[in-house]
Amino acid sequence: MEREREREKMERGKSELRMAMEELCLLSSGDGEQDQQEQEQQQQQIRSSTMDLICVSKQLLHVLDEIGPTLLVLRQDIQQNVQRLQDFHAREPSKYASLTAIVTGEVEEGISKKTNSCTRTIIWLARSMKFSINLLERLMKNSEVSLKEMVEEAYKSTLKPFHGWISSAAYRVALSLIPDREIFMQLLMGDCQDLEDFAGDVMILVSIVHPLLEEINAILLESLKST
Repeated sequence: MEREREREKMERGKSELRMAMEELCLLSSGDGEQDQQEQEQQQQQIRSSTMDLICVSKQLLHVLDEIGPTLLVLRQDIQQNVQRLQDFHAREPSKYASLTAIVTGEVEEGISKKTNSCTRTIIWLARSMKFSINLLERLMKNSEVSLKEMVEEAYKSTLKPFHGWISSAAYRVALSLIPDREIFMQLLMGDCQDLEDFAGDVMILVSIVHPLLEEINAILLESLKST
């Protein structure tokens, strides 16, 4: 019982980023006895897995939560897209276990470009991931820049080119509510981390998410090039 209480205490002390990173690491970890070819095959399966895209998106939501209500619009978009993809996958889990199967199926049915298609859902989840990772990378590289500037630059380079004027206006309003960089950093690091550990977690998280984004881009290019 005492050991369980201590474990719970340690978990509460972990930052959202650390818990997200640890869970995502499980997606990319394989059996140590596997040879390199088997591990590469496993990594390929991981990166194209529907459930892993859902998991990554959910974990990145926890990071966005620490910014507070500022990015509520983005958070709602991610939640809605995750739910749509999750519901679609639940219809036939074995058939839609991979993102390739979902996109290819919708392309063949001629519905991939419709607003409520899962293909568009995957595209928007990928864009949201790019924004989140871009923000974390900027946070580590630019120690003197304010969080507001970082969010604005990350938004301009990832989401803004695809947003209409209504969404863009909502983000402009949200920028005025962004907390100080120091407060945000403390929330992300939690009680049991220092800056060096936090930077290491960011690097690991980025190394997990980037291959997934590359795989999604490859799937979309391959499946949509004929449409």
